Amino acid sequence: MRWTELPVHVIDFEGSVRTGVVEFGVVTLRGGAIERCATGICRPRGKVRAEETAVHGLDEARLAVEAPFESHWATFSVLRETGVLAAHFAATENALLRATWPCPRLSPDFLHPGSESAEWGPWIDSGRLVQEWRADTGTAALADVVARLGLSEALEKLAEEICAADRRRYHCALFDALAAALVLVALGYDEAGEPHSLAHMLASSTADSRRRDERRQRTLF
Repeated sequence: MRWTELPVHVIDFEGSVRTGVVEFGVVTLRGGAIERCATGICRPRGKVRAEETAVHGLDEARLAVEAPFESHWATFSVLRETGVLAAHFAATENALLRATWPCPRLSPDFLHPGSESAEWGPWIDSGRLVQEWRADTGTAALADVVARLGLSEALEKLAEEICAADRRRYHCALFDALAAALVLVALGYDEAGEPHSLAHMLASSTADSRRRDERRQRTLF
């Protein structure tokens, strides 16, 4: 199965395990193109420190009137049920999901058709893909990768169309999700222009060598 045959939900969170998710952004890709986007601001579990506000631009006064992230259970359950989750260095997003809901509802295991899983992953990780496939000069930080791949203009144009006027920068969840989605699409095809297999994308997205080898075996079938 090629990765473009399924919806891929690219997720970005602002927040921490201590505060919980204070903002989420989701970009759904289908067939390698953006199908829809969603975002929301959430009430924190604890005090938001000044240094956190300096990064993501969300202070307690703005956040206090919002519903908590826990109220979005149905949204994220459906995302997991309908497609593969993706993020730029997905360990953060996975940890924040698990800190809120240790597992999703039983959902399809897309690597094993007909089977089910109660895990949020495996994730397609655009950060890991950069490290695996584009180990050239420069870091794998999202802003650096976007610039290096020549995606800055496309990102700015999308942000103008989709993001709120005050959330069109890095460390804003939907902006970062858009950036990660563009990176994923840029890396998701081979030299002949064919989409990589889902197994190959997932194998290259994990730092676990045993799991990486298991998933790469599936590219043979």
